Amino acid sequence: MRLRPRHRAHQATSAHLQAAYPFMGEGGLGGRGVYIGRDVYSGCAFCFDPWVLYEAGALTGPSTLVAGQVGRGKSALVKTYLARQAIFGRQAIVIDPKGEYGTLAAWFGAEPIRLAPGGSVRLNPLDAAGGREERVALLSTLVAASLGRPLGPEERTALDLAYRAAAADGEATLPAVQHRLLRPSEGAAGAVAARAEDLARDGRACALELRRLCEGDLCGMFDGPTSPGVRMDGPVVVLDLSALHGSEALGLLMICVNAWLSGRVAGGDGVKRLVVLDEGWAVLADPATAGFLQRSWKLARSYGVANVLVVHRLSDLAAAGDAGSRQARIAEGLLSDSETRVILAQSPADLAATREAVGLTRTEEDHIATLPRGVALWKVGGRSFLVEHRLSAAERALVDTDARMREAPPPGGPQPREEQT
Repeated sequence: MRLRPRHRAHQATSAHLQAAYPFMGEGGLGGRGVYIGRDVYSGCAFCFDPWVLYEAGALTGPSTLVAGQVGRGKSALVKTYLARQAIFGRQAIVIDPKGEYGTLAAWFGAEPIRLAPGGSVRLNPLDAAGGREERVALLSTLVAASLGRPLGPEERTALDLAYRAAAADGEATLPAVQHRLLRPSEGAAGAVAARAEDLARDGRACALELRRLCEGDLCGMFDGPTSPGVRMDGPVVVLDLSALHGSEALGLLMICVNAWLSGRVAGGDGVKRLVVLDEGWAVLADPATAGFLQRSWKLARSYGVANVLVVHRLSDLAAAGDAGSRQARIAEGLLSDSETRVILAQSPADLAATREAVGLTRTEEDHIATLPRGVALWKVGGRSFLVEHRLSAAERALVDTDARMREAPPPGGPQPREEQT
C-alpha cells in the first residue's frame, strides 16, 4: 500500500516564513552605521543608524524607543550607542533626570549642565524653536500640567496676549509673561474688547501657576535669559536634572529643557543629533506634557534630530490614560512615531502590555520573557532581530552603573574582614 503524506508539501520563501518566525530574515541591516553587537541567529555584526535607514526608505522617521527592566543592560546600550555615534561626528544630547550620564560627558572632555533650584545656570524655555504659536503652546502646557486640567479659552487668550506684550518689549521670559498676566495693559485688553481688570482675572490662575517657576520652589532654573556660559558645541551635552529627581514636577521641568533645546538645534547647521529623554514616564504621566513632547518630536525631524525615549516598561505607555482617551492616543502616537523599538527583558506581568503596544508575535513574546542581560529584541520598521550588545573594556568602565555599590564603605561604616594567612 502506498503511503501518502498527511499534509501537502508547501514551498515558501524566507520572506513568507518570516511572518511565522520573525528571525528567519538575513542577518543585520547592512554594514553602515555604528556597531551595536552580534545578531544572535546569524552571528553577523549588527550595525544601526537611523539616518542611513531613513534615507534608504527603510524607516519613515528616525526616532527610537528603548525599554528594559533595571539591571538588564538598558543604560549600557544607550550610553555606548551615543558614544559611538559621537565618534562618527554626530552630537548626543541627553536630558538626564538621575545624573547617570556625567561620565559619558567626561569621556568627551565636558561637564554636565546642572540645573537646580537657586542654581547658577538658567535656561530660557521661551528660546524655543518656532514663532509665537509654539511658545504660547509651551506656556499653555506648563500651566495646564500644573493645574491638572486643560485651559479654557479665556485663559489661553490671556496667555497669548501676555506673551505678545512681553515679546514686544524684548522680555520674552517667564517672569515677564507672569507680570503681564497679573497687570495687563489697557491696550492688550482692548485687543479683545475687554477691560484690563477682566483680562487680569482671566489670567490669574495662569500667573499663579507660573509663579512656582519664577519665585517659588522651582525658581532659579527657567526664570530669566539663558546663562551666557551655557555651551552646546561638544560631541556630548548632558543636561542634569538629578537635583529634582523624585519631584512631582519632574515632567514639567523636562519639558522646559526640551523646549529650550529645540531652539538650539533648529539652526540648520547640518549636524545630525540624537536627543535622549531618559525616565520618559515622567513626561508621559500628564496629557499636557505628553502632548507637547509629541509635537516636539514631529518638528524635530525637520531639524535632523533623532529622538530617543527611554522607559523601564512599555506598560508605561499603556498606562498613560484610559483606552480611547486623549492621553492614550498621544502615547500611541509617540509609539507609532518610533519605528525603531529596542526591547530588553520585560517582567512577566508586563508581557501583555508589551505585546499590545508593539504588536509582538508569540515567538517574540516568548523571547523577551527570558532575554539575558545585554540581549534585546530590535524591531526596526517591519523587521525583527535578536541582538547581543557588545562592549569594549574601556566602555565597560564608562557604563558601570553598579560601581557605587562596590565603593569602599565610608569611615566608621562596616569594614570588610581581613583574610587570615
